[in-house]
Amino acid sequence: MLHYGADYNPEHWPDEVRREDLKLMAEAGVTMVTAGIYSWAGVEPRPGEYEFGWFDDVMAGLAGAGVKVCLATMTASPPPWLSHAHPEILPVRADGVRLSPGARQQFCPSSPVYRAHAARLVEQLATRYAGHPALAVWHVGNEFGCHVRACYCDVSAADFRGWLRERYGTIEALNTAWTTTFWAQRYDDWAEILPPRVAPTFPNPAQQLDFHRFSSDAALGCFLTEQAVLRRITPDTPITTNFVGLVQKALDWHTWTPHEDVVSLDSYPDPCDPRAHVEAAFAYDLVRSAKDRPWMLLEQAPSAVNWRPRNSPKPPGALRLGSWQAVAQGADAVLFFQWRQTSGGAEKFHSAMVPHGGRDTRTFRETAALGRELARVPELAGTRVRADVALLHDWPSWWGLELDSHPAALEQLETHLAHYAPLFDANITCDVVHPSRDLTRYKLVVVPNLYLLEPASADNLRVYVASGGHLVVSYFSGIVDGCDRAHLGGHPAPLRDILGLRVDEFWPLDGPIPLEFADGTTDSGAIWSEWIELEGAEAVASFAGGDLAGRPAITRHAFGDGVAWYVGTRPGLAPLLGRITAEAGVTPVLAAPPGVQAVVRHGEESAYLFLLNHGTEPVTVDLPQPAPDLLGDPSRPLREVRLAPRGVAVLKG
Repeated sequence: MLHYGADYNPEHWPDEVRREDLKLMAEAGVTMVTAGIYSWAGVEPRPGEYEFGWFDDVMAGLAGAGVKVCLATMTASPPPWLSHAHPEILPVRADGVRLSPGARQQFCPSSPVYRAHAARLVEQLATRYAGHPALAVWHVGNEFGCHVRACYCDVSAADFRGWLRERYGTIEALNTAWTTTFWAQRYDDWAEILPPRVAPTFPNPAQQLDFHRFSSDAALGCFLTEQAVLRRITPDTPITTNFVGLVQKALDWHTWTPHEDVVSLDSYPDPCDPRAHVEAAFAYDLVRSAKDRPWMLLEQAPSAVNWRPRNSPKPPGALRLGSWQAVAQGADAVLFFQWRQTSGGAEKFHSAMVPHGGRDTRTFRETAALGRELARVPELAGTRVRADVALLHDWPSWWGLELDSHPAALEQLETHLAHYAPLFDANITCDVVHPSRDLTRYKLVVVPNLYLLEPASADNLRVYVASGGHLVVSYFSGIVDGCDRAHLGGHPAPLRDILGLRVDEFWPLDGPIPLEFADGTTDSGAIWSEWIELEGAEAVASFAGGDLAGRPAITRHAFGDGVAWYVGTRPGLAPLLGRITAEAGVTPVLAAPPGVQAVVRHGEESAYLFLLNHGTEPVTVDLPQPAPDLLGDPSRPLREVRLAPRGVAVLKG
């Protein structure tokens, strides 16, 4: 079945409201809630004194109502007594300011005191609820790295030094990796090394890059501390934690997901952005690709959030459309934040399945209708999405790309979405994977800005193209190694043979530059240009103005049995990627009107075509063969589907 529900915070409400919650959950079709995320102070009001009785009642009530629990470990927000007794657990910013309690996530990820208290609480939780009929999944922490992306305190500094010793072994190896000969930064003792705190000018880029890696690993250490307790006491209960959309630059998901049984995501597309669903789609493809299996949408807003400068509600139908989009792209669970809208606290204006107005509200009616609809298609659970195209994404490369003292300021997500959006609009399904992933199953691999490229990943791309793959690489890729040291021998040195060219200079743009294609068509480039020397590649397009007039801008190179394209500027990517996908033999899921997303989930015996109208006008979609709409009359095959604005259809083939 597809699970459906919300974050449930029973500590906010008296018993009579909790009893009403169970009735409303049944009416709304709720099958799962995430409970206990912020219950630490409620179950351990004083150090070592536990009061689980009220939470026992909550778990029993949910079990009796047939609602499964994604049970949080309650460690996301330590109670005030912990930081009062141990102020050293509070995180410190790069400028030396120590953050205070009074919000959430007020802990240093490296703090052994915090980890010890968290592990002690998890031991109590796991022992108490092991085998409980409501327990379905463990939810470790909550949104790691959302507010405290890194801590710069002395405890973190010591932990960072230990991490560096394990990574490099000797101080000499670290000096080499960090190029400390520059600006007399050579270290003679591990004790001399600090986090990249606020300095007079640019901190060492390799130091910054390693601190990003360390900070992700420090948060992962918190997760693993709790995971070890859960594995020991409840070895058969799956474990997850929730990543945060595309804003989560702090955590390297690729190092986290091997430790999770199921990957989970929180997604909050802006209702005021008509293209927000494209960014959401990218995140869904990324989280699905992490383990190549169904995932859980653990949080989304039923309507408005509370943290944007302007918090607009979702218009009618958007709640349903966004939820079905997640299912179409591989989610087997759709949950909201939150179940019941709290009357106080920082999130009292964040929407909920049960708003301040209660049951007789538009939001509750829409969420209840969605719950009934999801219950009609249990057969979708466990089905998979397949893709012919992969887009490469790497967190260390993201961190490195956006460091200071570069030729120009580039934004990784902007670049990713610029390459992803034309594929999405063409209804070409795309995986988003790490550069080291096995690429042999893909007809096309897209590399937007892979600034940092390790030799093993370059070899992976070389084998892929030589074996018949199609590759497209955009500018400022393959520039540095894992220590942010420039590859020598002409850019992009690890890819020169594959691409058949050499880049001698970067020429960032402050305006458009004209382009002329070999077939006589014209376009313009933006953001970037380069002095490219051909070494076997052919010029598909050339710069047609400025100091680079007549020089190559976009190239194509036959390498082995495959083809590698290079894009040295930002042209109109839709027509270019259209040409490249056609050459690679990549076809859309379905020819559909603009604004209609088409995705297929595959089961063992059947395939399910999802059609989602992200537009505000009704459209008609012609089907390649008659198929029934599981959300309509499943007994009547359709030759065409009429989609209302924000309409959805699920067709079984």
